[in-house]
Amino acid sequence: MPGRWTTAAVCLLALVALACEAGGDAAPRPSGTAQPGSPRVVAALGDSITTGFGSCLVLTSCQRNSWSTGDGLRVDSHYRRLLDRNPGLRGKAHNHARAGARASALAGQAEAAVRDRADYVTVLVGANDACRATIDAMTPVADFRAEINRGLRVLREGRPKARVLVVSIPNLYRLWEVGHDEPRAVRAWRRGVCPALLADATSTAPADRSRRAAFRERIAAYNAQLKAECRAYGSRCRYDGGAAHRVRFDLDLVNRLDYFHPNTAGQSRLADVTWRSSGYAD
Repeated sequence: MPGRWTTAAVCLLALVALACEAGGDAAPRPSGTAQPGSPRVVAALGDSITTGFGSCLVLTSCQRNSWSTGDGLRVDSHYRRLLDRNPGLRGKAHNHARAGARASALAGQAEAAVRDRADYVTVLVGANDACRATIDAMTPVADFRAEINRGLRVLREGRPKARVLVVSIPNLYRLWEVGHDEPRAVRAWRRGVCPALLADATSTAPADRSRRAAFRERIAAYNAQLKAECRAYGSRCRYDGGAAHRVRFDLDLVNRLDYFHPNTAGQSRLADVTWRSSGYAD
């Protein structure tokens, strides 16, 4: 997702965050034998949401807080929950998501998951396809579906027995709804955060209202394609049923730097609602 800043102050803070990430925040080591059906290797594909971008006090990726593969104590990620089922999973979670990635990057990430021999793969992608400079610059719906199909086909052919969880794109429009009256959020968005939605955030002009409505419709269309492609994949793929999209992202679930990416509370919320669709929750 967009919003990476490059000021000197941010760079200095990034060094602090990376140092903290290397600290003693690892999850406690579980013991026991693996429960039947537990994955042996997990992989995460997608964009900056899945990298934990902005969740470590600076605008950089912070994978330990990822809802999918994070190993820090502040987010009860899918990986940590699966580690309780299978202690042998420790150290075998691979996060191939990248900040700024669009659907066109999914196939390359899927190839990496195949090389990992992953047998549980999470997919959350699409926000960057919508968060372009203008509505016209957004990825066309047909192209989006074709790229999702291409990425999932890599998984299906390379790891046919792997379980795949496809997650809906969060409701970004809601961030505008709850944040356009918050001066700090509006100032942050002016730095180029998701301009197709958040440019001129306080404007009530018909053109701006129409632009935001078009953005919301495009996210809905992308989610419909994600659902359809997961269904076409077969029984090894599960769609979250729109659970991530239904999360009511208030400002207390996003970081206070770009007012866009989930903080640790937001990552935890995503982990909770998507875990129910993982196939491992029962």
